[in-house]
Amino acid sequence: MKPANQVTLWVVRGGVAVVTAMILGGATLSMAQESVAVRAPMVKGALPVDDPNAAVWSSATPATFPMSPQVHWQNRIQEATVKNLTVRALHDGTQVAFLLEYADPTQDPDDGAALEFMVGDKKAHFAHGQPMAQVEGGPVNIWFWKNKENKAVDMSAKGFGTLKPQEHQDVKAKGAYSNGTWKVVFSRSLSTEHPNEDAQVTPGEFINIAFAVWDGRKDAAGDLVEKGSQKAVSSWWYFRADAPPDYSSYMYAAMAVAVALGFQFVLIRKLKKGQ
Repeated sequence: MKPANQVTLWVVRGGVAVVTAMILGGATLSMAQESVAVRAPMVKGALPVDDPNAAVWSSATPATFPMSPQVHWQNRIQEATVKNLTVRALHDGTQVAFLLEYADPTQDPDDGAALEFMVGDKKAHFAHGQPMAQVEGGPVNIWFWKNKENKAVDMSAKGFGTLKPQEHQDVKAKGAYSNGTWKVVFSRSLSTEHPNEDAQVTPGEFINIAFAVWDGRKDAAGDLVEKGSQKAVSSWWYFRADAPPDYSSYMYAAMAVAVALGFQFVLIRKLKKGQ
């Protein structure tokens, strides 16, 4: 018969290996999801809804997404100024805030940016929810900001040509320009009283998100280079507001250690009686 301490050591090592594998497996899955998602950690205190340059934004992991010219709807655009967009997000359990950051050579009154979300369970195309081949049409919620007014417009759409402001305006936005870079903050409550029009954010769950940017500069003839459907866009990506901390895994690990120690104690007693 093997010594009791050695047997117990094998049990403890096995338990540790299992717990470690579970932790590493969870970390790997989380990293894979974050590679294609905007993640909003939960923070204490007020969100920086009026300050795109607040230090707390550094606590949010940045996610960078490619942008391309809008070619799905007339009038199309063949070249867009903004090539990529960096996004951060935070939430406090009640509100959520997004920070969009992108390069723009000039600051213009008609510079603009937007966030887009699916509404409900129907799969909508990122082009305003337009029904397309193999993609069911559905409502989308668009948060729009323009430098001229420096505020948000909460909008809805269900296909090309249906975009309109909502009667209720739940979204806030503010932009700041410096050294060829725009930083724009959008904020809203996680949930609203208008689930048929507004995207609802449930901490811990993934939802779809897309982005659009307009360079509001004018050409030599005085016409806007990008306006309306002429803009830089992204496809659908993912967003998740982190759920409150869950310490249950630590409790289970403690229980496993306690069971292993109890088993060791009982085994040693039995071996001593056998001697």
